[in-house]
Amino acid sequence: MSVTAVPLQPVKRSYLVAIWIGIAVAVILAFLLAMQGDDYWAKSQRGGGVQTTASGLKYKVLKPGVGPNPTDTDVALVNYEGHLRSGQIFDKSQQPTPMPIRGVVPGFSEGLKLMNKGAKYRFWLPAKLAYGEKGSGPIPPNSPLVFDVELIEFLPQAVIEQYQRQMMQQQGGMPGGPGGAPGEQVVPPGGR
Repeated sequence: MSVTAVPLQPVKRSYLVAIWIGIAVAVILAFLLAMQGDDYWAKSQRGGGVQTTASGLKYKVLKPGVGPNPTDTDVALVNYEGHLRSGQIFDKSQQPTPMPIRGVVPGFSEGLKLMNKGAKYRFWLPAKLAYGEKGSGPIPPNSPLVFDVELIEFLPQAVIEQYQRQMMQQQGGMPGGPGGAPGEQVVPPGGR
């Protein structure tokens, strides 16, 4: 069996020039967009006081707090605002938000454990301490993040769980509130 080669028609020189110009423009625009994101990233770290931990987390104390630091077994009550490298806000608390210290991304957890009550910090999380290669929702894969965080209060997880158990007991411990499930006849203690 023989295969006959079909010659390709030559491409006009003007088409090749247009393609190369298009590629050059795309590369320049991509570079400028990357520089804009890097510019925000760099601007946000300007000024003194930016410190780096062994893991690569960068932070700056905007307002010092007082007292002890939270631990992995605590739940923190925080106000926060999260930015992508470009400066775009991807998340912001609308009210003080409870966050289990060990239930957030590693960089956020590490940063919270540096804070005291009443403190305001800015964190710069490298992608490996944020959502890494997976990304999450509006956060693209391999995205470094910037957070402004205010630590209002923190309590041990055990205290919160005890409070939740007490609330359940006060409500009768069953769905439907005091006395049991909806539609169930309630018999007071001691009978009728």
